[in-house]
Amino acid sequence: MAKNRKLGKPTDQRLAMLKCQTTDVILNGKIQTTEARAKEVKAIVDSIIALAVKEKDNFEMVDVKVVKAKLDSNGNKVTEKAKSKNGKEYLKVVKEEVTEKRQKDMPTRLNARRKIMRKINKVKDSEGNNIDLPAKLFNEIAPKYADRVGGYTRIVKLGQRRGDAAETVILELV
Repeated sequence: MAKNRKLGKPTDQRLAMLKCQTTDVILNGKIQTTEARAKEVKAIVDSIIALAVKEKDNFEMVDVKVVKAKLDSNGNKVTEKAKSKNGKEYLKVVKEEVTEKRQKDMPTRLNARRKIMRKINKVKDSEGNNIDLPAKLFNEIAPKYADRVGGYTRIVKLGQRRGDAAETVILELV
């Protein structure tokens, strides 16, 4: 007996589709798809959120020394003239060392982050900046479901799709 639905696709295509839909549910909160696909994605999303809820507070704050470019009042980098070995002058950016507080994941949270990254895609926003979905899971979604034991998603039936009469549903975070 098969462990999961084949969804009429070869393995690589099926896994890529489930990964995309899982990413969309976490990013947007809901998707519209067929019932069979939604049931498969629901299991993946619920397991990811359960992992994030379990590891949401498993980190420590550490001081990190960071070397940054010094900025002036307008936000531009401060430069100074310097001479190279062969006597030519060039502009050199002035650096400053700053101590910042950052989160350091404990080993089990790091492992959870890696497991999550295996099941979702990397995403960029409209400006081309990377969106850190594991951070969104740990910082936004997990605290919301901290007191809940399972059942993080719901499937709402919409009816049959015109054309192939497939049962369409909305899969959303509760």
